[in-house]
Amino acid sequence: MQINLRKAMFVLPNLFTVSSIFLGFYALVLCSGEATPVQLYQAALAIFFAMFFDAFDGRVARMTKTQSDFGVQLDSLADVMSFGAAPALLVYKWALAPLGALGLFISFSFAACGALRLARFNVLAMRGDKGSSRFFVGLPIPLAAGAVVALVIAHYAEFQRNVGPSAQAMVAVVVALLSFLMVSPIRYRTFKDAHLSVRSFAVLGVLVLAGLAIAIKTRPSFVLVVYMLAYIAIGLAETIFVRPHPPAPAELPPAVRAELEADEALELDDVDDEKDDKAEGDEYI
Repeated sequence: MQINLRKAMFVLPNLFTVSSIFLGFYALVLCSGEATPVQLYQAALAIFFAMFFDAFDGRVARMTKTQSDFGVQLDSLADVMSFGAAPALLVYKWALAPLGALGLFISFSFAACGALRLARFNVLAMRGDKGSSRFFVGLPIPLAAGAVVALVIAHYAEFQRNVGPSAQAMVAVVVALLSFLMVSPIRYRTFKDAHLSVRSFAVLGVLVLAGLAIAIKTRPSFVLVVYMLAYIAIGLAETIFVRPHPPAPAELPPAVRAELEADEALELDDVDDEKDDKAEGDEYI
């Protein structure tokens, strides 16, 4: 009985992942055909809730000590559907379809760059020992999807219709930027090293007050957009103004140089941040 219970516990985190897959599939169904603005809004909500299931499957696996390679691979496949294909189709139907082939290519680029981001993570995760990470290398695909979803929800709350011709080019630029950030070497903080302190509570309080101010002055739906944009901007600012330049290949240890030469698909930043990019489980990759 105890052995069967232990085996059943391995199913629990996978149920969270499968729930994320279901919500991604539901979003795809809502976006298919001649989707109305209400259906696109509902698809955005489905992807938004999929982010919650994706955020908790890794935590549940660690709490129950049921981490497995199967769970990591399943989570990656779920992310491709829920945070790659579903947001790409959503933004295409919402704003980019009138742009023709260009809109189709930009939407596809979002899904493709998300898949490349996940493939790079999986390759790096199989190297060396796993450890706690302070940075993501490249914008995580759930957060990129969250930025798209935030725009759709905020726009529907304000106008309750699809994007007009004047804003389609701006949406295309935003989606192209998100696609680039996912495969870029730009580092984004995981905040896993944050701990309970006066400083952390002060920062949290500032964020909450800022969100309340934005909600009162504009609409509550705009708060998520501001938070997403702020997170993306902080990563860009830290990379440009704070992060030191990586060492030249000749200055690297022999083992690192050999790893770079053995896998031409890896870049210097990938190997340098390899341990930082490994998640403790399978969340937010």
